[in-house]
Amino acid sequence: MVLAVGALLFLAVERTMVGTGNPNYVPAAILLGASVIPAAFLAFVDGRRLPYSVPFELVAGTAFFGGVVGTVVAGLLEYDTIRHLGGLPMLGVGVIEEASKLIAPLALLPFLRVAGRTVTRADGLLLGVACGAGFAALETMGYAFVTLLHSGGSITDTVDTLALRGVLSPAGHMAWTGIAAGALYAAAASGWQRRRVLQFGLSFAAAVVLHTLWDGIGTPLAYGVLAVASLGLLWLTAHRTLRTQEQS
Repeated sequence: MVLAVGALLFLAVERTMVGTGNPNYVPAAILLGASVIPAAFLAFVDGRRLPYSVPFELVAGTAFFGGVVGTVVAGLLEYDTIRHLGGLPMLGVGVIEEASKLIAPLALLPFLRVAGRTVTRADGLLLGVACGAGFAALETMGYAFVTLLHSGGSITDTVDTLALRGVLSPAGHMAWTGIAAGALYAAAASGWQRRRVLQFGLSFAAAVVLHTLWDGIGTPLAYGVLAVASLGLLWLTAHRTLRTQEQS
């Protein structure tokens, strides 16, 4: 439903913009084009039968604030690194962006504890996907705006950028942060047991590797393989959460 309604709204704005030639519709088109698929995938994950304990209002807030904080921190760190080192390898981008997207889920942990909520892997997965959704949407808006400028105002090129990045966003930032944040919350729920902390480290490393490969290999086949791997790991995280719930 979210995807259908969002797609119709985007199509209405885009067709009106093209038909009238009015540039006032450009911001709305970019906003909708960048947000519809991330919002739809977040709603899909939220609708799964997992032991979530966080309200949707908190999830939506995490998507917004986590996305803003993540993009700002990542942008500043990447800029400072490039300025001091003269360059930044793809692995560095992966580490910085994946760590930046975990700021909001990590910051929420003590507040959830104070509120008396039981922290679960499922909550981490959902909040991670939400933060990844906000990050992906804001990043796509930036890419679309740059495309619009560099193409001399080409609506076709801008829409192509929005469509491609929108379709790939669930298998990118949303999946990677969901994987890492799920493991982070599992470690917190265990009282930071060494085994759980190690599993979080491995999950974070997997997210970084997937991110690095995604940025460094630009072929359609590579994107397809990495998308399957990313979504597969996210599904395994959700399946493990559900299995743990059923056994408890």
